[in-house]
Amino acid sequence: MKNVALLLLAAVLCLWSINVWAGDREIAVEMVKQAVAYKKANGTEKLIDEANNVNGQFVKGPLYVILFTQDGVMLAQPFNSNLVGQSLINIRDPNGKYMTKEMVELAKTKGSGWVDYVFKNPKTNEMSPKSTYVELADEVVVGCGIYKK
Repeated sequence: MKNVALLLLAAVLCLWSINVWAGDREIAVEMVKQAVAYKKANGTEKLIDEANNVNGQFVKGPLYVILFTQDGVMLAQPFNSNLVGQSLINIRDPNGKYMTKEMVELAKTKGSGWVDYVFKNPKTNEMSPKSTYVELADEVVVGCGIYKK
């Protein structure tokens, strides 16, 4: 009986984590779409300013919008301003994946989509699976990433 209860608890926790993951994915997509709409209404420079603002509308808890040029130069990263202006096109994750290059190429060729890679999770300070949703907004690649729970 104890083993059955433990199995049920494990199943519930697994389903809960899948729902949280799915919820974060939906929020990430919505944040990107809001940033694209903001760019259309206010222009690229205002979007860059707002996306770099840690207290701005494109930061929601652990989720935040990032911006790249189509050449992989970071335009906005609210929590690491040292990356802004840097070319990240040749940065690789621990598995050798060119994550920025893949994000930019996906946005340029398909318009939008998800890129999976491994990145340091600031909550756990460990390398964790991460997915970033990207969308092309004219000359800017807009993204929002989430960590798998």
